[in-house]
Amino acid sequence: MKSIDIFKGRIPNIIGKRSEYAVLVLVINEDGEEKIILEKRAMTLKSQPGDICLPGGFIEKNETSEEAAIRETMEELMLSHEEIDFIGPMDYFISPYGQTMYPFVARTNRTAFEPSKDEVDHLIKIPLRFFMNHKPLIYEVDLSSNMGEDFPYHLIEQGKNYPFRRGKFKQYFYRYEEYVVWGFTAQIIKSFIDILKEDV
Repeated sequence: MKSIDIFKGRIPNIIGKRSEYAVLVLVINEDGEEKIILEKRAMTLKSQPGDICLPGGFIEKNETSEEAAIRETMEELMLSHEEIDFIGPMDYFISPYGQTMYPFVARTNRTAFEPSKDEVDHLIKIPLRFFMNHKPLIYEVDLSSNMGEDFPYHLIEQGKNYPFRRGKFKQYFYRYEEYVVWGFTAQIIKSFIDILKEDV
C-alpha cells in the first residue's frame, strides 16, 4: 500500500467522474454597442440540436479549460487565435446532472462571422444592455432521491423512512425577440451580468 505521504502537495479535484466543458462569453462592439455572441446549434447535431448556447465545448485530455474554450470558439466561429482577446475566468458552475462548466470572458474586434455549418445554424448578437435591463424568468426544479426497488434500504438506519435530502435547482429563461436562452447558457449569462452589476 502506498504511503499517505502521496497527499503532500496534491492538487484537489471533484470527487466522482464528471463531464467537463468550457465556454466563452464573447463580446463584440458593433454600431457603438456591446453585444454577446450566441449560437443556435445546428439541427444535425445529436446533442441539443437547435438550442441557443455560448461558443465552447468539451475539455479534451491534457487540455486546460481556458485552452478548450478558446479552441472550441475558434472552431465554431472560424476565428484565429489572434482574433480572440482573452480577458479572464468567471466562476465555474457545477450542475446537479454531472457536468462542470468553466466560463471565460473574451472580446473580439470581428463583427462579421462565417461559423462552422457542421456545428452552428446561425449566430445571434444580443445587446449587453438587454441582459442588464431584463431579469430572467426563474423556474425552480425539484431535486430528489429516486431509488429503485432494489435499493439496499436494509443497510441504512430507518430504511425506507430515511430522511433523504431534497433540493431545488433554478432554471433561468431569457426571451429575446424570437429566441429563448435558457439552461446552463442562461445560468452563465446571469452570473456574468450579476458580476458586472456588482462592479457598478
